[in-house]
Amino acid sequence: MTELEKLTKEYLDYLEIERGRARKTQENYGRYLAAFLKETGVKTPRAITADAVRKFRLSLARRDLKKATQGYYVIALRNFLKYLVRRGIGVLPPETIELPKVVRRDIETLSYGELERLLASPQGTGLRALRDRAILEVFFSTGLRLSELCKLPRTLDLSRGEFSVRGKGEKVRVVFLSEGAKRALKEYMDKRQDTEEALFVSLDRAGKTLGPITPRAVERLVDFHARKAGIGGKKIHPHLLRHSFATDLLINGADLRSVQELLGHANIATTQVYTHLTNKELREVHKSFHGRRR
Repeated sequence: MTELEKLTKEYLDYLEIERGRARKTQENYGRYLAAFLKETGVKTPRAITADAVRKFRLSLARRDLKKATQGYYVIALRNFLKYLVRRGIGVLPPETIELPKVVRRDIETLSYGELERLLASPQGTGLRALRDRAILEVFFSTGLRLSELCKLPRTLDLSRGEFSVRGKGEKVRVVFLSEGAKRALKEYMDKRQDTEEALFVSLDRAGKTLGPITPRAVERLVDFHARKAGIGGKKIHPHLLRHSFATDLLINGADLRSVQELLGHANIATTQVYTHLTNKELREVHKSFHGRRR
């Protein structure tokens, strides 16, 4: 094992033990750094030169990787160098490595009318309809990520109208249930007759419980109800409800820091991507109501 391979292993252990980073993050960083070591052949910290980094980035670009994906490799390398600097090891200054410029993706949200139609789409008193209604209401009420929703346990005390969730980077936050979400959850849970420990379950055609619901099953049901509600022109996915949750709060006067906490963003810059959407909403208000007497 080379000196750099040993330091990389120690860094990944540091991420898990000292920083409490998620296992998935640790695995990704390990893959990115391993690719750098293999591609460049460097074996010591001193060998990580600006030229070695430049050649590595060139190889990433030639593999036709997306700019955002290339950025993940560079971020992992910069953070590794920061770790080495903290340990007093002489290396290339991390700040000299610039991140790739990523074009900001346009974030789509649902209009108020589309949202109302989507939430009202699951009809009936069967377990499937009650489950789907509860899932949609919880998504919009809490702003949960898809993975977070699928991991919710049945033992949650839903009567309080709030609960804690462990999100990215093992970061714990509190989310809140609207009256509509609480009502939908109660109706759904009253209908459940199984002993499955998950809050949301997958069902077969006959309505029999198959086990905890999968992310793919949630994506399918959201898409099904979007089409049933007549929402076209955009792909409706669970994360779109998270976007709608955030913009709804901002449009109605919530401050950015509060929205950051509710979403579980580690960096407020991540939350700021929603501000241009609220500005667009203001433009629509201006267009609709300004100067109508002229």
